[in-house]
Amino acid sequence: MQLAVHTSGSGPRTAILIHGIMSDHRAWHRVSAELQAKGFRVLAVDLAGHGASPRSHRYTPRGWADDVVETVTPLLSGPPDLVMGHSLGGLVASLAADRLAPRAAIYVDPAFAFPRGVRGMLFKLAFALAPRPRRAALVRWNPRWSTEDVEIELATLRDWDKRTILGFADSRPIVPPLHLVAPSLVVLAEKSLLITDVAAAALRRLGMTVETVAGAGHTVFRDDHTRFMRVIEEWLARAQTERSTATTLPSTSA
Repeated sequence: MQLAVHTSGSGPRTAILIHGIMSDHRAWHRVSAELQAKGFRVLAVDLAGHGASPRSHRYTPRGWADDVVETVTPLLSGPPDLVMGHSLGGLVASLAADRLAPRAAIYVDPAFAFPRGVRGMLFKLAFALAPRPRRAALVRWNPRWSTEDVEIELATLRDWDKRTILGFADSRPIVPPLHLVAPSLVVLAEKSLLITDVAAAALRRLGMTVETVAGAGHTVFRDDHTRFMRVIEEWLARAQTERSTATTLPSTSA
């Protein structure tokens, strides 16, 4: 499926941004602007069932990833410099990264796990039956969001196909990456709903850098945008330095 993709900037590096469930590319507006200022061309997609993208008969994590790869591949002249995803978008980004082979990947409070047993079933039921939240509820739940972000969330909720929740009906595909495809950073909320301490330790053993933004909730880049950008910019600078060092080291032979 061809997705709506919103291109901004014209820098020499390319970043692909993938939003979370109930959202769309607009959630990234401040992140996109700062990446553009750092020399990125930003490709921010609307996943199927979100924003301006088509609706699907069936939603699955693999299907969303297939759509992303199909959509952005013609827009790339080589591997993207960065793939970044939030929540559901983090899971989709990890699946797409296997084929896009980015130079770096950032997963923001990613959906690499799902509550098990009765708790998981209750979580899904509440998610499916809850009405779309109103402005007062969004403000109460997200006291650190800007007024602009609240208005954007209300707009994206109006454009969201609630049937996307069915993409989580089977939680077996909701798993962390099995191998490291690129230098990877995981940015977590202070009390992540999806990544436990045990899961975070497993991601570190896989070779990922895991950082927690104190005081931030699930939408880290809205709750503390300044700190979020500092974390990813410092990590990207280190990752680029390490790549440059690796390519200039003399080769040795036995």
